[in-house]
Formats: sequence, C-alpha cells, structure tokens
Amino acid sequence: MGSETYKKVKQKWFHPKKQQTSVEPIHLQKNELETTGNYPKMAEKKINQMIGIGLVSLIFATGGFFFPPLSVLCIPLIIYNFWPRFLKTWQLLKEGKVSVDILASLTGIGCIIFGYFFIVSVAALIFIISEKLLAKVTQDSKGKLIDIFTQTPDFVWILKNDVEVRIPFEEVKPDDIVVVNTGETIPADGVIVKGFASIDQHILTGEARPLEKETGELVFASTLVLSGRICVKVETAGSDTVVARIGEILNNTADFKSTIEMKSSLMAQKTVMPTLVCSAAAFPLIGSMGALAVINAHFKDKLSVVIPISILNFFRLATENGILIKDGRSLDLLDQVDTIVFDKTGTLTDEQPSVGSIHICSAYTEEEILLYAASAERHQTHPIARAILHEAKKYKQDIPEIDESDYKLGYGLTVSLNGKMVHVGSSRFMELSDIDLPLNIKKLHESCHINGLSLVMVAINHQLAGVIELIPTIRPEAKNIIHKLRKRKNIKYMYIISGDNEISTKKLAEDIGIRDYFAETLPEEKFKIIEQLKSDGKIICYIGDGINDSIALKSSHVSVSLGEASKVAKDTAQIILMNNGLSNLDVLFDISKEFTKNTNNSYRIMIAQTVIGISGVFLLGFGLGHTIALNLAALAAGTANSMLPLVDSKKNNKQITL
Repeated sequence: MGSETYKKVKQKWFHPKKQQTSVEPIHLQKNELETTGNYPKMAEKKINQMIGIGLVSLIFATGGFFFPPLSVLCIPLIIYNFWPRFLKTWQLLKEGKVSVDILASLTGIGCIIFGYFFIVSVAALIFIISEKLLAKVTQDSKGKLIDIFTQTPDFVWILKNDVEVRIPFEEVKPDDIVVVNTGETIPADGVIVKGFASIDQHILTGEARPLEKETGELVFASTLVLSGRICVKVETAGSDTVVARIGEILNNTADFKSTIEMKSSLMAQKTVMPTLVCSAAAFPLIGSMGALAVINAHFKDKLSVVIPISILNFFRLATENGILIKDGRSLDLLDQVDTIVFDKTGTLTDEQPSVGSIHICSAYTEEEILLYAASAERHQTHPIARAILHEAKKYKQDIPEIDESDYKLGYGLTVSLNGKMVHVGSSRFMELSDIDLPLNIKKLHESCHINGLSLVMVAINHQLAGVIELIPTIRPEAKNIIHKLRKRKNIKYMYIISGDNEISTKKLAEDIGIRDYFAETLPEEKFKIIEQLKSDGKIICYIGDGINDSIALKSSHVSVSLGEASKVAKDTAQIILMNNGLSNLDVLFDISKEFTKNTNNSYRIMIAQTVIGISGVFLLGFGLGHTIALNLAALAAGTANSMLPLVDSKKNNKQITL
C-alpha cells in the first residue's frame, strides 16, 4: 500500500467528519439501557459482615418460636441489614422515583410491625447473599488491553547530515529519517526513502507472508523488518501511528451493559408502580394486611439470585465443552446474533501455509530443493519459513548448516552452503540478483498470484533450481462449521474480513461458501466496517485471533477468539474456543439458545408468582403469610430451573443435551 492509500486511511480514520465510506452512512442505534445494583457498592468485608448479622438475626428469630422475647433481639439486626434499602428508598422518594427497593422496604417494615420476624430475617439474608452473588458473576471480566508501546524500541537511529544519531524512541517526530535494520521494529509510520526490505506486517494486517517494500512505499510502526535495511521518512509517530490508534480505540470503546441484567432489572422496575397501585386499591377493600400482601407478592430481587445461578451453570457447561465464557452478556446476546464476521488468517485458515507442489528447473530433486530452502530459512520465524522447515522435516534428513559468515539479506536470503551460493526468495529477488526466470516459471508466477498462492524460488550458483509453491491451509473444520451455521434460522449474514489481498480472500470465501468479504483492511478499517454493520441494525458476532482483530473484537456485540490466538485477542474476546479450532462454534450457539430458554422460564416463574399472589389477595383472601410462601416457592422453583442444565449435564456424561 503506497502513500496515496495511506493518505486515504488518514482521511478516513483520523478525520471522521470528512470520511467517505463504501457503505451508506446510517445513524447509530440508541436507547442503550442502564441498570444499577440493589445496594450501593460496598467492600466485600462489609457485605460479609452483613451476612453474619443476618445469620444471627435468623437464629434469634428461630429462637423466638420457643422463647418469644428472643424475637425482639433480631429487630435492630433486621433494621441494620435493611438500612441500605431504607436509605435508597428515601433518596428515590425525594427524587420522585420508585424502585423495587421501595417494595422491599415496605415489606420489611410491615413484617416488623406485624411480627413476622423469622420471614423478614430470611428475606434480609437472601437480599444480601444475592447481592454478593450478583456482584461476583456480573463483575467486568475484560482483560488487560494491549500496551501498544511494548513492541517499540527504547531508542532509534536517525540520519542527521548523513550521520546516524541515536535518540530515545519518544523523541522521534515527523520528517525525521529513521534507519531500520534487519530484526528491528519500525518505530513510526512513514515512507521508505532509501533501501528495500522484507517486512512482517502480520501483527497489523494479518498477512501471513512478509511483504517486499522499497523506496516510495509505506511502512507502519510496530511491524518487523525480517531482512534488509531501510531509511524511513516519518509521517506520524507516537500516539498518532496506526498501531497506537488501536490502543486508543480499545481503551475508549464503551462496554455494553449486560442484557441479562438490563432485562431483569427493567422488568422489576416496570412492575413496581402497578404493584403499588394494586396495593393502594387493596387498602380500602381488604385492609392494611391485604395491601402489604400485594406489595410482598412482587418478585422483587429474586431474578438477581436465579439468573446468576443460571449463568454459573451454563459457564460450567461451556467449559466442559471446551469453551471459556468470560462474561454473562455474551450468552444472552449470542442467541440474538444474525451476522457472523470471520477474520481470515489464523481463524478460517491456519496462520502457517503448507507446501504444495515443488517445481523442478534443474537436475536437483524435490527433496534437495526443499532442503536448500530449509537451510536458508532455518533462522527465520515468519509463517512461510516455518512451513518450509515443517515440510523438510518430513524427509527425515538433517538440514545442512550454512556458513554464517556468508549470510546475506535482502528481498530474500543469500547463503553459502557446501561451497555453493544459494538464493532463496521471491521472483523480484531473483531478478535483482540477475537470475533469469524461465518463461514457464513466469507464467506459473502469474497463475499463482491470480489464485492467491505464494512462490518461493530457489537458485543455486545463480541458476534457478526449483520453485516451492505455498498454499493457504483452510482449517479442516471450517466448511462444516459454516454449513451448520447456515442452517440456523437466526443467522442471516456471514462476512470475511482480511488484511490479505483480494485474490486470496476471494478464493477462500468461494472455497468455504461465504459470499461477502472485505480484503486488504487495516485494523481500524475493520472497526469501521463493524460499526457500519451495527448501524444497519445487525447483531454482530466477530471471530478473530490476532492483535489486528482486537478493535473489531472489542466493538462487536459478541466476540470470539481461539485458544491459540494472540494474548491480546484472548484478553479482548468475551468467549474463547479453548480446543484450538472452530469445531465447538456450533455448540456455543446451542448453549446460548438453551440459556435463553432457561432464563425466560425463570422470568415466567417470577411473573406467575406475582400474578397468582396479587390475584389471590383480591379473590381468595391471601394474606402476608400466603404471599411470603409464594415468594419462597417461586425462589425455589427459579433456583431449581437454574440448576436444570447442571442436572442434564450429569445425566449425559457432562455433555449438554441439545
């Protein structure tokens, strides 16, 4: 990508008001609901203290059945544990608002007045325990975000009056000419003004193969020079570089609120006022006890108990199936997903390609060509080098040692081996080394380029000896998983987003059966694509494995990474497929579907309890004792429902029945 493309990226990313995109601009969705906890945030020590007081209160209340004066001792303890509720109720009343805290406060006061000390002690204890449990399971589980400067050098070399001068990395500024040698990280975004090099941009774009760049071409900060030496005129440095923008976006992207919390909290809040109205209507008809019974019939905070239990059990089920779920919202959101977006390299394909055909141009054998290439590449770490070394080991021959003193670097590798000069690299490297390419090899190169394949050429003593063909390795389970996902009624769209070139991306899309794709995308462009899809009303699940996917993972509704993914991707993603592949992706969607059914049943139980309780007060003469019994029955039924997935798992050898 040249300077013009860079200017386009800057205009699109750094000046969003002026940007032009390939997708029609659509207004972002609004109404992102918020929810708050039942108690003010308290230290764990304080909550544990309140649990202890609740237990003592329950002991006194139980003793009151045998020695009534003991019941009086639990009154101050009950008031102490209800005090946060009372305070919050008072604050809300001053603001003209109502919440479940008002219902809980009225129930507590009513129970004390009418002598239901045992029941109110149990209720207070349940409130506090549920708050502690809720805090644990809804705790934000985001990992540490990438520190984008950990991959930058402490100092860099810049040219001043044709003399190399060492300066601290932080002092690099636009228009400086930085010198980058083999094995060094490029410290800033800029344009090459002298030299040529093979550069690994995998960290940024996801491209599996190194790119050969020369004068006039753009390079990015935090990418690695595998071979060669370049002088780069700095255009942006520090926090203005493309990779620095990744860190900024990760830190500034707002988290979604847990949809599970929002749903249960919203349901509870919306039913408070109707319950108070029913209670007010009951007062003149059936008295104060009836009015209090109506208030107590509301399900209040019980969803805050049963939903976290469901979450924990489904977390366990997921783990038993090799899936790590890092927060509860993803389980609920996953069942709503209608769009799946896949990263290409490392997700649908293995990062490391595989050796295909070896084309002979001399008297050397395929094995000899491969061993010569492996000898030259043995100290390299990029995916192509690893592919060649992996294939060479199949021959069970020792890879010859090269003469390190003759180890030269450029667009390829030049080494001395057993008295022979060996060149290993691209067609451009062969041309620069004055090594002629036969017509059939030139045609082969054109054909491979069209089909998204790579060629590594091997020359011995300035004569082309052979060509190694490298092909992308599609994950063996990819096609089957795509087929299964297409059968799901809720999945309507699938996309591939890749930093690789369009030819290879298109071919992969055709091979695995995905129609739509985006190629040659930088990380921030992936983010913009995700945001545009979201603004079109799509619910996105993004599946990726690299640093370059981290922004897209962070901005998607649901994010999934693989067990062998980069640390940043695993830290950012909400869900990790720990079995190193996509095989359990379909199981993940099944678990989400079952989770949604389970939580919906919990909602139905709580609503049924409230409807039966209030109806019973008006029609069947229910009192406070009846509604308390209904409350406990609903809590037991909701808890039992939340435990069902664990029971099913044990019955089926700890595998979910779907």
